Formats: sequence, structure tokens, C-alpha cells
Amino acid sequence: MNNKLKYILGAIVSVPLLPFLYFQGKSIRKKVPKLPEAKEPRGFVNGNFNTTLNILSIGESTIAGVGVDFHKNGFTGALAKTLSTELKANINWRVYARSGYTVERLSKKIIPKIEETSTDIIIVGMGGNDAFTLNSPKKWSEAIEELINLLEIKFPETPIFFTNMPPIKEFPAFTKPIKFVIGNLVEILGEKLQVIVKDKKNVFYYNEVITLENWSKKHSLPTNNAKIYFSDGVHPSKLTYNVWGQEMGLFIKSKLNK
Repeated sequence: MNNKLKYILGAIVSVPLLPFLYFQGKSIRKKVPKLPEAKEPRGFVNGNFNTTLNILSIGESTIAGVGVDFHKNGFTGALAKTLSTELKANINWRVYARSGYTVERLSKKIIPKIEETSTDIIIVGMGGNDAFTLNSPKKWSEAIEELINLLEIKFPETPIFFTNMPPIKEFPAFTKPIKFVIGNLVEILGEKLQVIVKDKKNVFYYNEVITLENWSKKHSLPTNNAKIYFSDGVHPSKLTYNVWGQEMGLFIKSKLNK
């Protein structure tokens, strides 16, 4: 489906559905347990290498590790282990993330609080909250441009890697109407992000759309139990963080080696 047509269709359908979606959303929020963010947002992977790389993970609830106890068991922990192996380097990592943040709020609230003055790799995981708040592709694009600009000013020459968009169409806790409206919107935001980074130096987006069917085949995982991928029907489980971190690590390696 054409990008613009998909958004227009989603908007047209969502307007009469808004009251319905609102009450469905409230019902889902009541049923889904409110999980805390992961603890210990700093870590070090010692691979006994001569080189040490510093990485920063920035983003929303998935980067904040909602669904696991410690960050070492979440996305950044899995990513750091993969990067250590693939890049043959020790990895010093730190997470700056907050559950519920949109890109605009991230730029205002988190970026100014980053203490580091230099880093080797920056990873950004966003998109879910901008879709949940029905942010328009135009506003999303403006917010992404501003975020990239802020990061490039703060960390000149440091490569920036955006993760895949969250697979909202796969969330077990969501109803079909919510999956349709929010799921299509998040894919449109991903397409906008791809356009933005295409001509930028040192900015990359892992644009593979995550589907549980493809993941199951690729990693020889069960195909008939979506719940193993989610901690609460929305946020990733430890298994998902592990697979996602590995895939993102391989993507980063592929771009750094070009």
C-alpha cells in the first residue's frame, strides 16, 4: 500500500474509531501490568581485548529495559555482548531512556542530561510512543531531524544507529483495530525515518520490519506461541531482547565495516 494512502486510510478509519480505541486502550492499560524499567543502566563487557569501545543507548521503554530486571538482560546488554564478539573489543555501555517518551520529549528531557562528552557508537530506539499518541509523520520527521541535530552537535563524527520500529501489529495485548491503526502508523514513521537518514553521513536505520514468523524461522524458535516474545503482551521478553540485540549488533557491524 502506498505510504501516503496508508496514512490517509488509517486516519479516516481512526477518526470514527477514536472513542472505541480510547476505551479499548484504557481497558488494555488496566489488564497489562505496569512493569518497572530495568536496573543498573551501566555495564562493561570484558572480552579481554586490547580495544574498548563506548556505546550509548537512548530511547523509550524498550531501551529502558521494561520487561527485564537488569539492563544486562535487556536490549543493550545483548547488543553489547554481540558487539564485543563481532568487533573484537571490550564494550563500555550506558543507557539513557525513559518509558513513555516521544522523540520530542527525549530531545528536551534526556539529551541535555547525557554526561558523556564523547562516545564511539550511539543507538536510538524510538517510535512506539509517537505512534501511540497518533503523532503525524510530519511532526515525527521534524522531531527526528532535531534529535539527530542535537546528537551530532554533542557527538560530532559519532555514528548514530536507529533500531527497528516496534512490531505493534504483533502485540498480543492489542486488539485488531489498535493493531491496524497504530501498527500502520508506526510502519509509516519507519518509512519516514528511512528517507531522513538516507542522505545523512554516519546515520543509519535498521529498517527490517519485525514479524514473529520471520524471527521464528530465522532463529529456530516456536511459531505457535507469541507470548514467549513478550513480558506483558506489549514489551519484549528477555528472549526478544536477546534476539533483537544480536540482530542490531550484526547490523551495526555491517555498517562500520563498509
